[in-house]
Amino acid sequence: MSVNVSRGVIAVSLMMVLSGCNAGSLGGGLGLSSSQPAAATPAAAPDQQAFVQGFCPQISLRDGTAVYRSYVRGKDGDAQQVVFQASLADTTRSCARTDTTLTVNALIQGRLVAGPQGKAGTINLPVRVTVVDGGQEVFNEVEQYPVSLADVNMPTQFIYSKAVTVPGNVSGMTRVFIGFEQPKEK
Repeated sequence: MSVNVSRGVIAVSLMMVLSGCNAGSLGGGLGLSSSQPAAATPAAAPDQQAFVQGFCPQISLRDGTAVYRSYVRGKDGDAQQVVFQASLADTTRSCARTDTTLTVNALIQGRLVAGPQGKAGTINLPVRVTVVDGGQEVFNEVEQYPVSLADVNMPTQFIYSKAVTVPGNVSGMTRVFIGFEQPKEK
């Protein structure tokens, strides 16, 4: 009987704490006032303040850009001529805002696998980051991201990170697209 009562008390206490997190004022039921300045976060620049962020653009993978396959020159499409294949999967982000800018810190998990023609070494992966606000592009950059493949028999996982700064007046329609720059058709 006392075990059931203890569980009930713990459950009710937990619900009260969690409901405080959803209260309408800043800080919920934790006694924080919205008039108190927020403390700077370690990752924020000196002129940036941490605060409850109402908007942080989502990270998306564009169709057809989450996988990048490299072939021996002139042998595109032949499975036996694959040098390596890289893929992108899970994403996350955090944001920091100043009076004039919004900085999105994007992280994406990737994997690199050697193909039948693969060799150990460093491989530069062409990663494109594009920020679109509504229909307007506000940032676009391709970066050659180095990933080391130590053993052709063992896949390598990597984390790609990019801090992208865009104008602070972007709308709630803003999206960050990350993917591999695909080779041009010949």
